[in-house]
This record gives sequence, C-alpha cells and structure tokens, in this order.
Amino acid sequence: MQSKKLIPNTVTYSSLIDGLCKSGRISHAWELLDEMHDVGQPADVITYSSLLHALCKNHHVEKAIALVKNIKDHGIQLDMITYNILMDGLCKQGRLQDAQVIFQDLLIKGYNVTIRTYNIMINGLCLEGLFDDAMTLLSKMEDNGCIPDAITYQTIIYALFENDENYKAEKLLLEMVARGLM
Repeated sequence: MQSKKLIPNTVTYSSLIDGLCKSGRISHAWELLDEMHDVGQPADVITYSSLLHALCKNHHVEKAIALVKNIKDHGIQLDMITYNILMDGLCKQGRLQDAQVIFQDLLIKGYNVTIRTYNIMINGLCLEGLFDDAMTLLSKMEDNGCIPDAITYQTIIYALFENDENYKAEKLLLEMVARGLM
C-alpha cells in the first residue's frame, strides 16, 4: 500500500515562512518559498508580506523593493499592509522621498489609506526633521477623512520636544487633550 504524500497548503507555508522570518531565518524562508513554487502552491500577498517585513527590518530595502516588483510581476495585488511595510522600511532607512512617491501614488489611485499609513509617513517626516511637513500632513489627513489618533499626535509631539520646538509641541499637546486623546 502506497502512502500519499501530503503537501502543505498556502496558509501552512505562509505560517511557516512568517515564523522563520520572525526568528531571523530569512534564508530558510526563501528556501521554503522556492519549495512552495516547486510543489505548485502559489504564494500570496500574506506570504510575501512576511518576507518583505523581514527584509525591511534587517535593512535590506533594495531587496524589499525588488521583492515588491517581483510580487507585482506575478500578478499579485498588494494590499495596504504590504504597502505600509514597504513605506515604513523606506522611512526608517532614510528613503523618505521613495516612501512619499508610493504614498502619493496610493492617494492618486484611490486606495483606502489608513491611519497606520499616515502615521508611518508622519514618523518618516519627523525622522528627517520636517516638522512643518508633518503638521501639514496631519491636517491633510483629516481632510481625507482619516482621523488622527494618539499615536499620530505623540509621534509629532515627541519629535518636536526632542528638537527643542517646545512651543509647537505644547500647542499640539493641547490640541490632543482637547480631542480627548489623552
């Protein structure tokens, strides 16, 4: 009697890849991705998001950008989580302009940009010392129907205090209190 070999499905592979990525075993995750393709189990946006997050976290932004291109070439539609991972990685590596291009493209194409997306971009602006731009984005955020949360305000306030922009920080802190976010 022959036993039938069980092949894990995409969800199982994705879970394993995510675990490998989170434990820093990215090369093993890539091997598992190759195995997925070899056995005919297609990777999905969730699978690729795990790899993308690991690449960005480990400062491999160029590889992350190449992966996004590869994902698109395979006809897989990126979701906001995937875009957020990439923009966050770009901002943290000092590639704010690249993140801004993606952000603007998402807005133009009508994606449902989330509060997380705005917070990533505001943090990126603050990391570059562009506090006025961060404040402008804060106001545009509401114009686009996305209500700032405590993280939005705390990001800017912290950056302002760190850079001796105390008056602006205190003014924003009062606004945060008035909104009941503190």
